[in-house]
Amino acid sequence: MTPERTPDLAQITGGREVTPELRRQLIDCWVAVTNSGGAAGFPFAPVRDDDVAPVTDELLGRLHPQHSRLVVAGFDDVLAGWVLLDRAPSRLVGHWGTVHHLQSHPGCRGRGVGSGLMQEVRKIARDELGLEQLHLAARGGEGLEDFYSRLGWREIGRWPGALRLAPDDTRDEALMLLDVL
Repeated sequence: MTPERTPDLAQITGGREVTPELRRQLIDCWVAVTNSGGAAGFPFAPVRDDDVAPVTDELLGRLHPQHSRLVVAGFDDVLAGWVLLDRAPSRLVGHWGTVHHLQSHPGCRGRGVGSGLMQEVRKIARDELGLEQLHLAARGGEGLEDFYSRLGWREIGRWPGALRLAPDDTRDEALMLLDVL
């Protein structure tokens, strides 16, 4: 694995496509990201396999080609990161999707995993799902807004004080939008 190499990307449209090894790597990645301070869905570290496995299984059970895709990145069959793209089945909001749980394994940071995953999600949203917009909510105070803005996202609002990580640590949630066309 050379630092210049880009990760291999793949999308998964159904839970049956997930091997036991990939499931294990998804859980391990989520635990590692959370326990290293990452803002990936579990706000209170430390977490263990027992915390993450049921949430992972629920997420995998909801995968569907028309409304929920998992995109994974790896180097030599080792998971480096992943992200989830959801779209509501309602015609009212069916023109946009939501990005959840972007994460890159701490050992793979700085190698283009996060940006590669986000570029792939944009392509899938536009070319395969026909979406016009993507939405996400990012934990304030982590520098995530800067990361996403470099990829073309823009902040469209905030929920002030929406996230209480500790009695003395309340954060805004930044609402981000990407026009995928």
